[in-house]
Amino acid sequence: MEIRGVHKAFTLPGRSLRVRRVLRDVDVTIRRGEIVALVGESGSGKTTVARVFCRLIEPDAGELWLDGRQPLVDEPRKASRAFRKRVQMIFQDPFGSLNPVHSIAYHLERPLRIHGRAAKGELRQAALDLLTEVGLTPAADYIDRHPHELSGGQRQRVAIARALATDPEYLLADEPTSMLDVATRRAILDLLARLATERHLGVLFVTHDLLSARHLAHRTLVMYAGRIVERGPTSVVLNRARHPYTALLLSARPGPDAGFRDAPPADAAHYAVAEIGCPYAERCPRVEPACRAALPDPLSLDGGHIIVCRNPVPQTP
Repeated sequence: MEIRGVHKAFTLPGRSLRVRRVLRDVDVTIRRGEIVALVGESGSGKTTVARVFCRLIEPDAGELWLDGRQPLVDEPRKASRAFRKRVQMIFQDPFGSLNPVHSIAYHLERPLRIHGRAAKGELRQAALDLLTEVGLTPAADYIDRHPHELSGGQRQRVAIARALATDPEYLLADEPTSMLDVATRRAILDLLARLATERHLGVLFVTHDLLSARHLAHRTLVMYAGRIVERGPTSVVLNRARHPYTALLLSARPGPDAGFRDAPPADAAHYAVAEIGCPYAERCPRVEPACRAALPDPLSLDGGHIIVCRNPVPQTP
């Protein structure tokens, strides 16, 4: 599953019509059995990428491909039920993504019924099996509860079970652990890793947490101001970062040896960069005049490591 050359802009509210470009020529590929982390600070466009993949929003330009087909061409208005069956999304907020009026049984049985995954007499057992698969055991203790009777981690497991109810091929996880405590976060990450292996799922893991990306993802893509500025195997990107922005993110990680590189803080003006230049130029400590004049071409390094930078961070021994 992939998006190619995707652009997206939103009109901001107010008396004067203002347009903010959120995605700029974005390419992302997700393969079955692989977890891809999309990292970057708030406002960089990560969630918009996930929503384009899930067809909750339509891009202004670009293509969405699924197994060699272009759903955006074949179904220009909305995603079909067949597409929803194959591609599911896990939302960030486990407290807002479940309907408080309905039981856990309702949340799981409804997609099973709509997508023909179980006969009427088999719905409850199929729902129990899903709860067991995501680690809510004994499942009978949870199935008749309502969301407010569960903890945040338990709700997120229910949300994952609901996504699995259609037997999808791809999961789009939008910061699924950001509202959870550290111990619960690790358990959810381990669950996603196990599901990707056992079900041969392709997973897009949207996060601002580089430690979670290091723990979970096979590949990591770094996004800034709507562009992918660095990509490659996670072990390479997070251990030998070459783009100045990735190096800045890594310097801000918690830990006894962590610091923070000197750089201007991000604000709306930094994200509203000129179309012709590098989006990171106004904050970059390694900026050159040419960086503001034109966007550099992608630079391919060893092992599938690609950066979009004219003056990369020197390679450390």
